[in-house]
Amino acid sequence: MITQSIIDFRDCFPEGGRLAGLDVGTKTIGVAVCDAMWTIASPAELIERKKFSVDLARLRQFVAAQSIRGLVVGLPLNMDGTDSPRTQSVRAFTRNLEPLALPVLLWDERWSTAAVTRTLLEADASRARRAELVDKMAAAYILQGAIDALTR
Repeated sequence: MITQSIIDFRDCFPEGGRLAGLDVGTKTIGVAVCDAMWTIASPAELIERKKFSVDLARLRQFVAAQSIRGLVVGLPLNMDGTDSPRTQSVRAFTRNLEPLALPVLLWDERWSTAAVTRTLLEADASRARRAELVDKMAAAYILQGAIDALTR
């Protein structure tokens, strides 16, 4: 199931469970995880994009190792809330995750990278360090927004 409805997604987890957040870029996939009680999201890893079959195998490995029960995928909408070519690409990527057999929530990520970049700049992180951290921190930002909405 792929949904943008927080209620439909929550209904898939009557007893909670670990979730993973994905910030899907053209070159990397930022990955974050949260605890089974949905209290805090943490950056986990950065996956360098290759062929989709390789990306899927790496995600499958991560899901199994972390006992992930659902995915929250950042959806890069235009500022007015409409779809863009990038949005369509992420939707297609998400549809291709079907072999993982996990519920997927598409979550608005319009401000995630900007918020994380601002935080890293305030922390005086070097350009190289920001490049290393921004995608997995954006995944955590996306996932935290979703779990905050799930627990309201």
